[in-house]
Amino acid sequence: MAATMACFRGLGVSIEAAGPDLIVIKGGGWAALRAPTGPLDAANSGTTLRLMAGLLAGRPLTVTMTGDASLRRRPMGRVIEPLAAMGAIIGSDQGKAPLSITGGALAGIEWRPPVASAQIKSALMLAAISAHGSTVVHEIQATRDHSEFAFPAFGLQASIDGLNVTVPGDQEATAPPSGALEVPGDASSAAAWAAAAAALPGSEVNLTGVGLNPRRLGFVNALRSLGADITIEETHRTGGESVGRIHVRHGHHGHATLGAADVPDLIDELPVLAARAALGGSLEVSGASELRVKESDRIAQLVNGFRTLGVDAEERPDGFVINGRRRPTGGQVDAAHDHRLVMAFTIVGLGATGPTLISGADAVAVSYPAFVEDLGRLVS
Repeated sequence: MAATMACFRGLGVSIEAAGPDLIVIKGGGWAALRAPTGPLDAANSGTTLRLMAGLLAGRPLTVTMTGDASLRRRPMGRVIEPLAAMGAIIGSDQGKAPLSITGGALAGIEWRPPVASAQIKSALMLAAISAHGSTVVHEIQATRDHSEFAFPAFGLQASIDGLNVTVPGDQEATAPPSGALEVPGDASSAAAWAAAAAALPGSEVNLTGVGLNPRRLGFVNALRSLGADITIEETHRTGGESVGRIHVRHGHHGHATLGAADVPDLIDELPVLAARAALGGSLEVSGASELRVKESDRIAQLVNGFRTLGVDAEERPDGFVINGRRRPTGGQVDAAHDHRLVMAFTIVGLGATGPTLISGADAVAVSYPAFVEDLGRLVS
C-alpha cells in the first residue's frame, strides 16, 4: 500500500494520513493527474507496478516506473504485450522494469492471458476504462476478483460471464456514495497466524476484520486438509466484499495435495502452508511454477531454507514436497529479501528445537509492517 500511495502522490494526488488506520484521498479525476518529476518507485510491489502500468497506459503522460532490485528481475512482458496491443507505447529492459510508459488513445481489445493472473486481468481492466470501445479478458482459470468488486463501488462498469470479464471504455471513477470505504484485513497476512496456530498443538487464534472473498480463502481449505479446526463467520460487507472472523485451532496433523487448479486461490499463502506441514503432516504442491518469479525464486529458496532448519523438503520443477516427520532443529536462514519467506521461516522457528535466526527479516515490512509486533503479542 505504501508503494501505491507514493506513486499516486508522484502523480499529483493528495493522500493524507488522518489516523493510524485512516487515509484521506482527494481525487480530482483524470484531469488532475500530472507527469511526475522523476520515476515512480513501486519498491517491491509487483501488484503496484503492473496495475499502475494499466492505469497510466490510457493517460496522455510519459512516466517511468521502476522498483527495487527484486522487482526489476520480475517479468513484465505479460502486461506490456496487451497494453501495447491497446495502443500504449511501453519501453522496458528486455521485458523487465524500469518501464517507460507513454499513454494516450487506447482501443479496446480481446485478450487471453497466457497464465492465470489477477494482476494481468486488473491491469487490463484499468486500461480499459480509458479505451475507446470495450475490452474483454478471457481468463484460462478463475483468479482473484477484487477488481470486479471494486469497480461498482467507484461507479465503474464491468460485467462477468464465467471466465470472461468485459469492461466498457470511456469511463471515469467517482467517489463511493458514502464518501468512505473500508479496506478489509489482508487474508494473506492472516494466513501466517492461521498456519502457526494450526501447526502447534494447544494453539488457537481468532482473526477479526479479515476479508472473506472466496478467491482468497484457498488456504483455509488447505489448512483443514492439514488437520486444522477452522470456523468462519461473516460480520459485514464493504465495497461488495465480505468481512468477518476466522477462528483457527490445532486439530491434528494431516496431508494435503495441491495442484494447478488450487494455486491461483492460494499462491501467496503457499510458503506459510509449507511451514505448517514442516511442523507435522505433509504437503505436496505442483502447478506452482509462478513461485519462481516472485520476489525470489520461492521454490528454491523455500526448500533450501527449510533444509537448513532441519525440515524434510524436496524441490520440484513446479512445486515442492514438505514432510513434517521430524521436528525442525532451527538454525540460521536467509529469507532472500522475500516477505513471504520471512513469515514461513518464522513459523518453522516457532516449532523448532533450537533457536532460529532469519537474515533479511526486515523484508516482512513490505506487506506486514507490524508482523514482529503481532508475533510478540501472540506468542506466550
